[in-house]
Amino acid sequence: MAIPAPSSQREMRQRNLSRVLYAVAGAGHVSRATVAARIGLTRASVSTLVEELLRAGFLVELGPGRSGGVGRPGNALALTDLGPCGIGAEIGVDHLTVCAVDLRGQVRARQTEEAPNRGASPAAVLDRLGSLVERVTVDAGAAGLRPAGLAVAVPGLVTRSSTTVVRAPNLDWHDTDVAEHLSGPRPLTVDNEANFGALAELWQREADGAPGDFIHVSAEVGIGAAVVLDGELLRGRRGFAGELGHVPVEPDGPDCACGGSGCLEQYAGEAAVLSAAGVETHGAGGRSAALAELRARAERGDPGALAALRRAGRALGIALAAAVNLLDPRAVVLGGALAGLAPWLLPALEAELQRRTAAPGAVPELAVSVIGSEGPSLGAAHSVVRTVLSDPLPYAAAR
Repeated sequence: MAIPAPSSQREMRQRNLSRVLYAVAGAGHVSRATVAARIGLTRASVSTLVEELLRAGFLVELGPGRSGGVGRPGNALALTDLGPCGIGAEIGVDHLTVCAVDLRGQVRARQTEEAPNRGASPAAVLDRLGSLVERVTVDAGAAGLRPAGLAVAVPGLVTRSSTTVVRAPNLDWHDTDVAEHLSGPRPLTVDNEANFGALAELWQREADGAPGDFIHVSAEVGIGAAVVLDGELLRGRRGFAGELGHVPVEPDGPDCACGGSGCLEQYAGEAAVLSAAGVETHGAGGRSAALAELRARAERGDPGALAALRRAGRALGIALAAAVNLLDPRAVVLGGALAGLAPWLLPALEAELQRRTAAPGAVPELAVSVIGSEGPSLGAAHSVVRTVLSDPLPYAAAR
């Protein structure tokens, strides 16, 4: 997507400061000369921008380091591990997670609480989440960090550019404004957990030099998906794009919490797979223990576990074939709990894609996320960090 030309001197300065920060972020440790070469500005211009960012506390100098060219080594630059940080939170059906991520992308504080959230009032859940946010904020402060904002991932539909959860079937939330009940840093951003998970995957793939063109699928109790095309998250008119879990794979199948029947979640959601495999979900250790038991049974070749995972893989393949035919992505990425079960899901999934994909040639690359279940909270926190990197001036002024 083309970046519009800056309309003022301030916008030009903000854009160039941001370009320098992203260049340093992408390299880790880098010289002024290398930054200038990467962003296409003169060394003198970059040096002026760097000095401003050093004074504002966004960059630090690490001492002499080679830039890869000839001549004397310059002082290596790096993003600071102090100052602004992103606070990211995830509301799951049976857990809450909050983390703080610094400008270097490192997790500096984390709190997790295992608790059933389905059936609890939104106010009660968000009050407990606010307590976790406060603890993470205190821990981050002790490490020399200050929150630049809070982003929250939820398993439901969120109205675009708002903090309102329109519907979260697996939490039984309807028209809930998170901002009304959640204390903590501002500004506050709320988005679907699959969107934040996909953004975390996108930014990781960009760092690894992989194309930003994929469908990201993740599972908890329900199944979420997000579509990234040409490096951009596809949100839809209202922000509701990506509800793969509610694509029907068996029109006359079991009723779903969304009001439909035969939805993908009823065959490939965590609860459905664990139930089909005969794994107890209410024992000691909760969800994590149940998933570990399912994996252990699959590794032992347990027929019930293997059959449940084959059924889930087939259902995923049917639903994804429709998305692949519609969008023609380069890759399909399995994240969340699906990542750990990929060895037993992928054969049936790939077989369905091979059978149902209309375009000639190979099906999209099938990949497993390296981020796993931490994707939504990390994506949320990194979204705040990227806000700082994209427009550092307000955060410099707050110093």
